[in-house]
Amino acid sequence: MTTKSAAAAARATVYGYPRQGPNRELKKAIEGYWKGRVTADALQATAAELRRSNWRHLSDARIDEVPTGDFSYYDQVLDTTVMVGAIPDRHRAAVQADALDGYFAMARGTQEIAPLEMTKWFDTNYHYLVPELGPDTVFTADSTKQVAELKEALTQGLTPRPVLVGPVTYLLLAKPAPGAPAGFEPLMLLDRLLPVYAEVLADLRAAGAEWVQLDEPALVQDRTPAELKAAERAYRELGGHADRPKVLVASYFDRLGDALPVLAKAPVDGLALDFTGAAAANLNALAAVGGLPGKRLVAGVVNGRNIWINDLEKSLSTLGTLLGLADRVDVAASCSFLHVPLDATAERDIDPQIRRWLAFAQQKTAEIVTLARGLAQGTDTITGELAANRADLAARASSPITRDPAVRAHSEAVTDADARRSRPYAERAAAQRSHLGLPLLPTTTIGSFPQTTELRTARANLRAGRIDSAGYEERIKAEIQEVISFQEKIGIDVLVHGEPERNDMVQYFAEQLTGYLATQHGWVQSYGTRYVRPPILAGDISRPEPMTVRWTSYAQSLSDRPVKGMLTGPVTMLAWSFVRDDQPLGDTARQVALALRDEVNDLEAAGTSVIQVDEPALRETLPLRAADRAAYLAWATEAFRLTTAGVRPDTQIHTHMCYAEFGDIVQAIDDLDADVISLEAARSHMQVARELAAHGYPREAGPGVYDIHSPRVPSTDEAAELLRTGLKAIPAERLWVNPDCGLKTRGWPETHASLENLAAAARAVREELTAS
Repeated sequence: MTTKSAAAAARATVYGYPRQGPNRELKKAIEGYWKGRVTADALQATAAELRRSNWRHLSDARIDEVPTGDFSYYDQVLDTTVMVGAIPDRHRAAVQADALDGYFAMARGTQEIAPLEMTKWFDTNYHYLVPELGPDTVFTADSTKQVAELKEALTQGLTPRPVLVGPVTYLLLAKPAPGAPAGFEPLMLLDRLLPVYAEVLADLRAAGAEWVQLDEPALVQDRTPAELKAAERAYRELGGHADRPKVLVASYFDRLGDALPVLAKAPVDGLALDFTGAAAANLNALAAVGGLPGKRLVAGVVNGRNIWINDLEKSLSTLGTLLGLADRVDVAASCSFLHVPLDATAERDIDPQIRRWLAFAQQKTAEIVTLARGLAQGTDTITGELAANRADLAARASSPITRDPAVRAHSEAVTDADARRSRPYAERAAAQRSHLGLPLLPTTTIGSFPQTTELRTARANLRAGRIDSAGYEERIKAEIQEVISFQEKIGIDVLVHGEPERNDMVQYFAEQLTGYLATQHGWVQSYGTRYVRPPILAGDISRPEPMTVRWTSYAQSLSDRPVKGMLTGPVTMLAWSFVRDDQPLGDTARQVALALRDEVNDLEAAGTSVIQVDEPALRETLPLRAADRAAYLAWATEAFRLTTAGVRPDTQIHTHMCYAEFGDIVQAIDDLDADVISLEAARSHMQVARELAAHGYPREAGPGVYDIHSPRVPSTDEAAELLRTGLKAIPAERLWVNPDCGLKTRGWPETHASLENLAAAARAVREELTAS
């Protein structure tokens, strides 16, 4: 192998592409189907056109090999569950009656059937549906979707590469099914699953696939020797099948570590590796194991998770080093473009100079093609692109937008005392009980109430100038009045104003802080049909004026019961934004925390006695490698305390987290020093309550008794039973009653019924406790 031949072979490819369409056509079609306004045939036609459109764009951009199978109606892990036939027993009848409706029943549940649990996809804000597997799980191959989408691409004259979740990652992401015996782990089913994957691979080869990509991101996490042995066994077996296409094993989000030599030696045909951020360590590690002689290397040198332009010269340097390590080096992004918006040129409200610093999926595709051309044909062929890239990088680095001396001076003046409450928790708890006068098992909600069509229309009309600010504010006031009245009527103890004025829990604040950029079309999938527009952290952060005080004070004027002030915490403000890549995350977090601290203090000064600072992303942003976690948790917990520590002892600080695995951050939750924490718990049957108890968590907690990510209405008895389960772990005097998460995405009828049942359950259990 020569460097010249490896370079000449360089091609451009991607692992996956945004699914929703430029105007979120997929979301609209699916939700129309759920409401009975769109037929199954029409939904499938919309999906097929979106796939064709994505492939056309990639082909026109000169991507040499396009992904198939990455498209999903809801989630790629759920698609894998269908592919391997691992349908839970409670969903089997629904799937057999109607495959599409059964699929959505697994994702969302029905009134009669609970859905699969949902949690975060590694350290991203994407959510996947957790497979439920037990010792009696029988796998059966169903490659219908994968083969059909492969054939669609072939008919367009494209070179497709099916992309599947790999068998080891699938099992490592799964959970034991209800009733599974103690000690059972889904990875025990590997030998049962591998023949099914072999069958799917054979089907894809028969349908015309030359290559198939098996994604194994779970291998970038710390893995035990037994897990690494399982990966070795999996790819020895799959690689050894004669009746298979060429296999490309892909990892991303971090460095592979001990899994790299396992995969490098496996009898597969290529590896796709991430070389961005912490995963840049893969370069030296790959050299240390002797490279990939005789194999293909797909080099992820364009960051697939952030939106800043690539440093093309730096990436070319990395690619040049890699040329000597494999028979063929192709160019790709670090991961699927599922995690970035579609097209930066659509953002007409962003200054054109700043827009040149941004790269969404379409721009990243162009970067990949440019790098592949420069690698294969020489940098003389891309001199114009390199010069423009250098100029854009220099403009960003020197821009006054990125640095504010006053913000930096304020951040540097912070002391340890600024991040500590003035009194220990026990003293604060006594002061808060006296001040608030709440009953046993106090009830509350997480913050948001349904964002109705009327609200969204009013917001759109305000932006378009069809109504003035006064008309819009009257609509907001009416909504707050309705929310407060409803909560009082059903007996909620600590109220919220419902957040009708807020478009998104991060974007709303970002639009009012300096240093942030907001997008108009930058939609990214969070789960299912839930899309968000992450704002962009472009420069130093400050708060010009109060952001929430007015509406919180208005809501409080309508009731004698406490109304919570509602803020999004500093870690979540980072996690659900596209962050700066030109300074440490901890520095940015401190800037955001200081801006939020001003808001917390202003809320308290205005008479707000309960303030909730949500940090649902604390666990999500936890580094995938244990060695990196202590440093992260140190600055993350400090940022939260810096936000909240300036209030009086009798002001109660709440926080909220949802849809993540909390067991490995319980100490960090303790270190936040919040007075009350609410957590997702309904789908996991109060697992987090048991984890808090095992840790000896000393503060108040509200594990959720109502799963808000499903349209089903929990009965009073169901909520009461979950509450009783929670009481086995958390004493009644420290237990709150609340939903899992905010209610923004729910409709009013189900919200009314569910909260009425929640409040009734709290009263019933409270009476039981009083009677005993």
